[in-house]
Amino acid sequence: MADGAAVSRFPAEEGWSTWPAPAKLNLVLQITGRRADGYHVLQTVFRLLAWGDRIHLRPRSDGMVRRVGASVPGVAEDDDLVIKAAKLLQKVAKANQGADIGVEKRIPAGGGFGGGSSDAATVLVALDHLWGCKLGPDRLAGLGLQLGADVPVFVRGRNAWAEGVGEVLTPLDLPPAWYLLVDPGVHVPTAALFASPDLTRDAAPAKISDFVSGSLLGNAFEPVVRRREPAIEAVFQALSHIGTPRLTGSGGGCFVEFADRAAAEAALARLPAGLRARVVEGAARSPLLDALAQVRGTEKNA
Repeated sequence: MADGAAVSRFPAEEGWSTWPAPAKLNLVLQITGRRADGYHVLQTVFRLLAWGDRIHLRPRSDGMVRRVGASVPGVAEDDDLVIKAAKLLQKVAKANQGADIGVEKRIPAGGGFGGGSSDAATVLVALDHLWGCKLGPDRLAGLGLQLGADVPVFVRGRNAWAEGVGEVLTPLDLPPAWYLLVDPGVHVPTAALFASPDLTRDAAPAKISDFVSGSLLGNAFEPVVRRREPAIEAVFQALSHIGTPRLTGSGGGCFVEFADRAAAEAALARLPAGLRARVVEGAARSPLLDALAQVRGTEKNA
């Protein structure tokens, strides 16, 4: 999970701009039912992180949308959410411009850290500005939902209590925290988890106050994933010696929360060698919103 070096093939002097696509954690996750269309109804808390992928964008005047370089290994250009996001925005906003898109991956794919969804959200938000579409966060969040249930929270850029399929968001102020993340390297098939007979789908609906008080805990997918994947169970056992391990989303990513960086770094030092682990800070709001505000301020003062 080491950070990649700066990517020199996206220089600002050639028209490229760089935008953050932060990772997320699900601090809790429970399933309370199922809709008529088969989608599960859940309740979760999204925590945005001050770490993630980087998206490089360069507007084009010919209307073409293309990916420059690789993205997630094995994902074809037409299937990449960043390409789908750009083309969807282009269609809805009737934009004549196109874009070159470069993706600098740091967030491990399939780990439940939200990498693909965050990348798509960053493309929507940044191109809305660069193309001058001015759709605004509400419409962009609606477009994001067409791409994935987690995209709207990244578009809005706030930590949130989420319901529905994850798109009904209530902003939530969370205390400062640091997280020790571990990627077991297991890509968990989400469809198989939702189909598991061991998955609890009828949890009693909770309220935000239940989370705040600490009475709402856990992730509905955790017991299923730990039984299915020995590598994830092994990570949970290792993390149990330094704190309370948790699962994020329906992926294989695991984490432990700490009140400060020093405690998280000390815990990292105690982990067995060979684990893909890192320490990251929880964000009060998305770095994407900060980047957008900075660009707007620079343009205003130019």
